[in-house]
Amino acid sequence: MTKRHGYAVLSALVALVIAVSAGIYVTVAADDGTPRNTLAAGRPHRDSQAAPASTGTWVGAWATAPVAGEPGTEATGLAGRSVRNVVHTSAGGTSARITLSNLYGQSALTISHASLALAAGDGTAAADAETMRRLTFGGGTSVVIPAGGQVVSDAVRVTIPHGADVLVTTYSPTPSGPVTYHPHARQVSYVADGDRTEDATGVPYTEQTPYWRYLTALDVLSNEAAGTVVVFGDSITDGITSTAGANRRWPDVLSGRLRGALEDGQQLPRYSVVNEGISGNQVLADGLGRPAENQSGLGRFGRDALSRTNVKVVVIALGVNDILRNRRLADPDRIVTGLRTLAGQAHARGLKVVGATLMPFHGHRGYTPAREAVRQQVNAQIRAGGVFDAVVDFDKALRDPYDPRRLRPEYDSGDHLHPSDLGYRTMAEVFDLRTLKGAGQAEL
Repeated sequence: MTKRHGYAVLSALVALVIAVSAGIYVTVAADDGTPRNTLAAGRPHRDSQAAPASTGTWVGAWATAPVAGEPGTEATGLAGRSVRNVVHTSAGGTSARITLSNLYGQSALTISHASLALAAGDGTAAADAETMRRLTFGGGTSVVIPAGGQVVSDAVRVTIPHGADVLVTTYSPTPSGPVTYHPHARQVSYVADGDRTEDATGVPYTEQTPYWRYLTALDVLSNEAAGTVVVFGDSITDGITSTAGANRRWPDVLSGRLRGALEDGQQLPRYSVVNEGISGNQVLADGLGRPAENQSGLGRFGRDALSRTNVKVVVIALGVNDILRNRRLADPDRIVTGLRTLAGQAHARGLKVVGATLMPFHGHRGYTPAREAVRQQVNAQIRAGGVFDAVVDFDKALRDPYDPRRLRPEYDSGDHLHPSDLGYRTMAEVFDLRTLKGAGQAEL
C-alpha cells in the first residue's frame, strides 16, 4: 500500500467516524427533548423511543388499584374520547413509564395515542408543553390490550419532580366495553372529545371526572428513591373523606414525612410510597362479577402489591370491612388468618410487612357491640405479634380517650368511620419510619 493510498484510507475512516458520531449526537439530543417535528397546533413533540441513558432505580411514583368496570360504559367504553388522568408523584426521576389496564373490559381495548406531561398548574388540564412526550408501546404509538390484560409503556425520557402533578392522556378510537376505573380518586381528571392527546392548552377538556381510568401505575427512573412502599388497604387508605385535589390521604402525608426525614439527615430507607387502597375492600370476600369487582385482599395482593415496581415494604391496613359488610358476625380468627396469609406471601418475596390495627367505628350505622368485640379481638392478635413484622397502632392514636369505641371528634370526618384530614395526618405522623428498615422475617 502506498503512503498516498494509506492516507486516503485513514481520511475516509476519520470522516466515517465523524459522521457516525454526529448521527449519534442528533439521536440522543432528540430523545432528550430537542423537537423533531411540529404537531398540528404548533405544539412541540418530544420523541421517546430510545431507552433512557440516565442511571437510577425504577420505583413507583404513583399507583392505584383497578376496582371495577365503570357503570354506563358497558356498550362503547370511551371510544372517540381523550382521557386525561391527573396523578401526583411521590418520587422524582429522569425517565417515566406507565401501566394501562383493561382488567374489566369485555373486549380488546385499542389505545391509538397516549402522552405524558407535567401539569401546567394546579386544578387545570393544561400541560407544560416543553414536557409533552408521546408514549410508545414496544416501539409503536398504538397498542391493543386484551380483555383482562394490562400493558406497560416504553420508557420516555423526561424530568419529573417529586410532588408534581403529571397528566397521562390516552385516546381510544373504537368501542371496548366497560372502562376499567378507580372511582374514588379524590382528584379531578378530564375528558375531551376527539384525539386531543397532545393538546397542551387544556381547552378541549371541558368534562371533569372524579375517576382514574385505565391508568394504574406511573414509574420513574429515580436517583432519589431506591425502592417502593406499597400501602394496601380499604377506603381509609383510599382517602375517601380527604379533601379532593389536596393529596391529604394518609399515604400522601407518610410520603412527605419520609422525604422530610431523609432531608434532615435521618438514616432511613430512600423509598417512594404508592397507594393501593380500594374503598369497601375486604381481606376475605370478593365483590360481585367475573372478574370480581372490588376483589378481596387475598385475591388482589399479587397484582396490587407484590407486582409493584421494586417493592420493598408492604403496609397492610385492612379488615374493618370484613366486620362491617357481612350480615353474619365475622370470625376474628379468619380475618387474622387472612392477614397472616398476606404477610406470608410478602415474606416469600423477601418483603417487610407493617400492619395496622383497626380503628373504632362507634356511631357508624354498622356499629353493634358484637362487631366491636370482633374488632377488639382482631386488634389484640395484631398487637400480640405473630401476624406482621411491625405494627402501627392507628386504633390507639385516633380513638377517643373518653370512649375508646369512637374516633376522637377532631379526627372524625363525620361518619364515625373515616378520618378527617387531621385524622389522616395523625395516622401518618404516628407511623414509626424506622419500621421501614430491614427485610421481612422468614417466619413469625
